Amino acid sequence: MRTILFIIQKEFRQIFRNKAMLPIIFVLPFIQLLVLSNAASFEVKNIKFSYVDNDHSAASRELISKFQSSSYFVMVDAFSSKKEANVQMQKGKVDVILEIPNHFESYLVADKKASLAVSINAIDGAAAGVTNVYITQIINSYNQKTQSKLYQYNDNSFVQPQSIITIPSFWFNNNLNYKTLMVPGILVLLVTMLTLFLAAMNIVREKEMGTLEQINVTPIKKHQFIIGKLFPFWVLGLFILTIGLVIAKLAFQIPIVGNIGLIYLFTAVYLLVILGLGLFISNYTDTQQQAMFIAWFLTVIFILMSGLFTPIESMPVWAQQITRFNPIRYFVEIIRMVMLKGATFSDISTPFFIIAFYAFAINGLAVWSYKKTN
Repeated sequence: MRTILFIIQKEFRQIFRNKAMLPIIFVLPFIQLLVLSNAASFEVKNIKFSYVDNDHSAASRELISKFQSSSYFVMVDAFSSKKEANVQMQKGKVDVILEIPNHFESYLVADKKASLAVSINAIDGAAAGVTNVYITQIINSYNQKTQSKLYQYNDNSFVQPQSIITIPSFWFNNNLNYKTLMVPGILVLLVTMLTLFLAAMNIVREKEMGTLEQINVTPIKKHQFIIGKLFPFWVLGLFILTIGLVIAKLAFQIPIVGNIGLIYLFTAVYLLVILGLGLFISNYTDTQQQAMFIAWFLTVIFILMSGLFTPIESMPVWAQQITRFNPIRYFVEIIRMVMLKGATFSDISTPFFIIAFYAFAINGLAVWSYKKTN
C-alpha cells in the first residue's frame, strides 16, 4: 500500500509541475462547457423567409404577417416571380419561399379552401424537417382563424365555431430549454475526453522519456504501478465532474432533481472503464501522437453513437445494437435521468451493472496486455 501511495504522490507532482498540462486540465474544459453548451443546439432559428404574393389581398397579407411575427423566421424580401426567388435560393440567400397564388382570397371565401406552394432548402434534411413543422403550424393556425370567420354565418344565422383545445404538459423540461438537454451530455464528453487522453498518453510519455524501463526493473509490482498511475486521473475526473455540475447549476440553471451521490457513484465506475481503455491504448503505442490519434478516433465514434446529438431510436437497428457497447451512451442516459427525472438506483441498475462489467473486462484486458520485465 505504501508503494502505491508513493507512486500516486509522484504522479500528482508530475501533473502539477507540467505547466502545459494544468490549463488543459483546469481551464480548457470549463471554457468548452460554457461555449459548447451555448453553441450546440438543434433548435432551428433565423430561417431566411421570402414570399411571392400573386394575390395582393387582405388574406395574403394576413398570412405573410403570421410569418413576420414568428421568432423562427427572418423576413428576407418579397419577390415578384418564383423564378427570381429560386435564383436567390440557389445562391443560399433564401431558405423558404412561400408562393401565394392568384385569387387566393376569393377561392378561400367561395370554396372554403385554397392552395399554397412552399419551397424549402433541404440540403440539411433535419433542419428542413423542423422548418416544415414550423410552417405547417403557422398555416394551420391561420387556417383555423380564417375558417372560424367564414363559418360564423350560415344561412344568415350565427354559427358558433367549435374547436378542440389541447393543453400540453411538458415534463422534466418545462421551459423546453435546449441547454437543459445538452449541458449534462457535454459534461459527460469533457469528463470522458480529458481522462481518456491523459491516461492514454501518461504511460506512453514514460516510454518516450525512457523512465518506464527504469520502473520496470524495480520491485514495483504490476498492479501497484497501474493503480498508482491511473488513480490521479480518476480523482481528476471526479473533480472535473464537480466543477461541471457547479457550472451547470449556477451558469445554466440546470435542475438536479435526483440524488447527486448516485451521479458520483456511476461516474466512479464509469471512469474505471475510460482509464482502463486509456491504459490499453498506451500498451500498444510508442509515442504520444499515436496514443492521441487512437484515443481521438475512438472518442469520435463513441460521441456520434452516444445519443447525444442523434437519438439512438432514430438509428438503424444494427447501429442501435452497436451502441450497447458504447460506455458514453450509458453515462449520457444516466446523468440525464438522475439530474432531470430524479431517477433512483433501481431505475439505473441495469446500465450501472453493464458499466461495472465493462470496467472489469477492459481493466482485466489492459492489465493482462501490460508487460513488465524484471
